[in-house]
Amino acid sequence: MSSQVRLKLLPSARCLFDEPVQVKVAGLRSRQVVTMRARSTDERGMVFSSSATYKADGSGEIHLDRDPSLSGSYIGVEPMGLLWSMKADRLHKRFQKNNSLNPHVVKFSVEEGEGRTLAEETNERLLIRDGVGRIPVKEGNVRGVLFTPPGDGPFPAVLDLYTFGGGLSEKRASLLANKGFVVLTVALYGHDDMPKDIKEIHLDYFEEAIEFLRKHDKVGGKGIGIISLSKSGDLALSAATYLSGVEATVWINGHSANTIFPLYYKKSLLHPALLFDTGRIIPSESGASIGKYAMNNPLLEENKASLIPIEKAKGPFLFLSSEEDMNWDSKTCMDMMVERLKHHGKDNFESMCYPRAGHYLEPPYGPYCPSSFHGLWGQRIQWGGEARSHAAAEVHMWKKIQEFFRTNLSCDEEINNNSFASS
Repeated sequence: MSSQVRLKLLPSARCLFDEPVQVKVAGLRSRQVVTMRARSTDERGMVFSSSATYKADGSGEIHLDRDPSLSGSYIGVEPMGLLWSMKADRLHKRFQKNNSLNPHVVKFSVEEGEGRTLAEETNERLLIRDGVGRIPVKEGNVRGVLFTPPGDGPFPAVLDLYTFGGGLSEKRASLLANKGFVVLTVALYGHDDMPKDIKEIHLDYFEEAIEFLRKHDKVGGKGIGIISLSKSGDLALSAATYLSGVEATVWINGHSANTIFPLYYKKSLLHPALLFDTGRIIPSESGASIGKYAMNNPLLEENKASLIPIEKAKGPFLFLSSEEDMNWDSKTCMDMMVERLKHHGKDNFESMCYPRAGHYLEPPYGPYCPSSFHGLWGQRIQWGGEARSHAAAEVHMWKKIQEFFRTNLSCDEEINNNSFASS
């Protein structure tokens, strides 16, 4: 490495996963052309990387928040482009970072010529900040992980339905806890001593999780918030509709009907499952298919029993959809729910659609995933969207979610009095 070339990550090389960093290079020759690279490994050992070509200014400096990439994984001024544009070394692989104790470690480097490294720096991107508690939960039927901000509280509480399939993801829950929320993320199956698969879902499980949160000594307010994604979106809608104690619900690229599995409550069937037709899954030359049109139409008479009567919910909704979701037609589902609420004289909702964004809207600055294996479809599926637009949508969405919960989750003391609110 060149002793005079310096790569700086500001304000620090150690930050939270959802925080931006300023990447600057100094000590280059005037107008020198170099390649900037980022490289990381996820929890499965899958390597993700990106690169971009930059030209130094007259002083031999490059600032990623000022200077455009000339070629590579992205083009133009993109301060965090090296992060969101990282791709797996193999096709159809999604970035996995589910354990909050494992930071996202990214090695940035500056290279010239045939890959000669001039400078490098490591960015440690934490999922959980100092002082946030992480407690595995095995209480009654509930299995998950509870995250608590430091201090006595009271804090607003959120139930995170991030994952639907086997296993458990802590990423979104821990990042919300960093902001001053008590967050419980739960698994439905395939975790700990839970069954490996299921054929039906019982709303009682979520009722138990809600009561667990409400009784926690750090939780204030009358009720809790719920945040969802994909299939768990309709579970969040059902919880908000049928269960007490749900004050605010975030729905991200979900469905308006109960999908895939029949839903029960108190041993009685609430909604049959809206199913899908694999014959409507469209193959593509990329090796990943389009599932957008596979779900059956919930408005047909034979499927109407699967529709969730969200007009009965008391708390507000935040609907967030992606215009180019290729997993299923979440934009149409959102429009359907907005129309339903308006028809019943309801205005307890906000809705937003992100152009050119794909299905997996997550906390920002992780690698964009265009396609990966879909457990329910049983094949590789395109998630849709375009990387740059998707990354911008995630930044906006993440702020919007926090604002929505702070506004709508009542608490005995204002969350804004807590130092985490502005973090």
